[in-house]
Amino acid sequence: MLRNALCRLSSKTERVCAATSGVVQRALFSTGPQQKHGTFYEFRTYFIRPDQNSAFLKLTNEKIHLRTAHSELLGYWSVEYGGLNQVFHIWKYDSFSQRAGVRAALSQEPKWLGEYISKAIPMLTTQDNEVTYLVPWSQIQSPPKEGGTYELASFQMKPGGPAVWGEAFQASVCARATPGYGHLVGVFHSEFGPLNRVHALWWYESPDHRAAVRHEAHEDARVVAAVRESVSHLQSQSSKLMFPCSFSPLK
Repeated sequence: MLRNALCRLSSKTERVCAATSGVVQRALFSTGPQQKHGTFYEFRTYFIRPDQNSAFLKLTNEKIHLRTAHSELLGYWSVEYGGLNQVFHIWKYDSFSQRAGVRAALSQEPKWLGEYISKAIPMLTTQDNEVTYLVPWSQIQSPPKEGGTYELASFQMKPGGPAVWGEAFQASVCARATPGYGHLVGVFHSEFGPLNRVHALWWYESPDHRAAVRHEAHEDARVVAAVRESVSHLQSQSSKLMFPCSFSPLK
């Protein structure tokens, strides 16, 4: 019965049904565009004690070189709207084994532990992380100039993955990624942490520029139509407006 049920699946779903003595050996299902390399991006969010926000940023500015000596920092931001007393940073790794090696090396680094970790940890209330991949149709695009503001727009999509909502989501993002509507830095899909979550990182010249862009986009029939299709797959969304720290590679 199991074999017959699997073989009745929609023709849109790729499968291989092989039976031995009536037992299905395996079935392969298409889930949309596949990740073709091991590079991933770790999103880290630190929640800082309100009275320690300035001290934490000063300490990190002075000691971040001890951390970036071990792996690549993509960007480091202070959250202005959408979460108080938070910093958000993105680290790039070529593989999970590389990350494990970096973490092991840091745990044995006296200067990192003594000059930064021992002082920074008491300043924090909680930490959070998420492993993400760039979606196959996106790549990191540096802003046209330094000195702007960033928005991290996060979308919790319905279960099913890109095979269900990927095309609609891509269309909605690409409709916004047109000249004059802000600069798309990258689009990321969660791997560890909340699943079916997608993040779009945008750059704007200023918070007022972002507000003007949103108003204009809401009156663009092309954008409205694309978003309306995508939102049918959406469960929730959130947004953070962030300013890059002085030591952030993305500024």
